[in-house]
Amino acid sequence: MISVLVVDDSAFMRKALSTMLAGDPEIQVVGTARDGEEGLEKIRRLQPDVVTLDIEMPRMDGLTALRHIMMEMPRPVLMVSSLTTEGAEATLKAMELGAVDFIPKQLSRVSLDIVKIEEELRAKVKNVARRKIRPIRPQRKVEVIAHPVVTERMAAQAVPRKKSLVRDVVAIGVSTGGPPAIQKVLSKLPADFPACILIAQHMPQAFTGPFAKRLNAVCQIAVKEAEMGDRVQPGTVFVAPGGRHLLIDQKVSRIDLLISDEPKEAFYKPSANALIASVAKGVGKRGVGVILTGMGSDGLEGIRELKQRSGYVLAQDDASCVVYGMPKAVVDAGLADEVLDIEDMSQAIMNALFH
Repeated sequence: MISVLVVDDSAFMRKALSTMLAGDPEIQVVGTARDGEEGLEKIRRLQPDVVTLDIEMPRMDGLTALRHIMMEMPRPVLMVSSLTTEGAEATLKAMELGAVDFIPKQLSRVSLDIVKIEEELRAKVKNVARRKIRPIRPQRKVEVIAHPVVTERMAAQAVPRKKSLVRDVVAIGVSTGGPPAIQKVLSKLPADFPACILIAQHMPQAFTGPFAKRLNAVCQIAVKEAEMGDRVQPGTVFVAPGGRHLLIDQKVSRIDLLISDEPKEAFYKPSANALIASVAKGVGKRGVGVILTGMGSDGLEGIRELKQRSGYVLAQDDASCVVYGMPKAVVDAGLADEVLDIEDMSQAIMNALFH
């Protein structure tokens, strides 16, 4: 049985979240709290497996409470977020502080919306409940990677380092736990990174712009939310806009970015499958596919197509994922060329461009 504590200053939200969670036989809501101070007291006393945490609360807000949780009694925390620019910025800050993911605060009275949110909430709680969350430590200075190196795997396969670029488009698919993982990867890349990176992160429309701006502020490589008219170019990262797909269109002398509603049937928008399949069709063996932490198997079919066209595939390992779902699907299918800790992913991406 997974125990959950719901912390929110809204009586409606406390009731709504508790009712949704209690409908799953594997989940038990062990308590609720009206603000951060009461939440901390109940976490100490009840020791819940998972905490849902509102951001704006009286006495002690969610971000302050989160800092205390991560320093004193780390455990999976899901933020309850409003789908606004301000809500996005606060939620991204929370994930930087250690929260594993977020759930939308707007609980529409439309039954289909409620059902979808309910299913997503339960799935997220069950997926993150058993993960070990490390206490927050002071951030160390990030060492930026300047040159590719020969890994043990490459040496064992007798693959010499090549000076010329072999691959120049990197497609990353990521979901639950993604923002800190993406930041960790991109922050180690140099401003003169010789390829273009395209990211499909499962996020709502209001979040992807602030997410890209936040990354651009802390990384040497340039990061922006993708727009129609953008072109694939070295040293640039494009984040797919929430609610739409990011695709590429290979021209004779350039590669254009396309923002599309197709495929409409895709469960996720943006879809990692749509992005990676587009890269596979557009550039083939020049593509690198990277699958990071996330629920489900989005990205698997795109990776399969990329491998069929001789692209290179990297997957995050179980130990460093918040949720080992998307990478597991790729690894279990035998499609990953390398399975790595998130700390080693930047170097692996750099290496993949040259062999």
